[in-house]
Amino acid sequence: MTTIHLIVGTTMGASEYIADALIPYIEESGCAYQLHNPADLATLPINEKQIWFVVTSTHGAGDYPESIQDFAHQLTVQRPSLKGLRYGVIALGDSSYDTFCEAGLKIDALLQDLGGVQTAEPLKIDIQEYPIPEDAAESWIPSWLEKVNK
Repeated sequence: MTTIHLIVGTTMGASEYIADALIPYIEESGCAYQLHNPADLATLPINEKQIWFVVTSTHGAGDYPESIQDFAHQLTVQRPSLKGLRYGVIALGDSSYDTFCEAGLKIDALLQDLGGVQTAEPLKIDIQEYPIPEDAAESWIPSWLEKVNK
């Protein structure tokens, strides 16, 4: 059975709410899930039966939120081979900033650089357009799950 590892990067809780909203969809698709908040590279399996799914907001001037900073640092320093590991990203941000969704885009680029297999372009959720960001994620996740479960 495929396990989707929800890796959450949040400061004020919005990304955590999104991850929680995705759990029923993941279960309904027949996948298992594990929530990582905060995430630690040592506890995440790297193989083709696992999918990493990062849900992160952007903090400050394009920075990672506190709950995912250590994980991103571990990836950058340890540089594990993620060859064959599928992943997805939901990036949350405010389009009134020039660093809109930058943390999510940075983690996406890092995962690709380490050999991860991007399952879809990152979903960028603009809180200006979606004051309840879970709504955007919930309308997107069924098609993503259909794609990764083929």
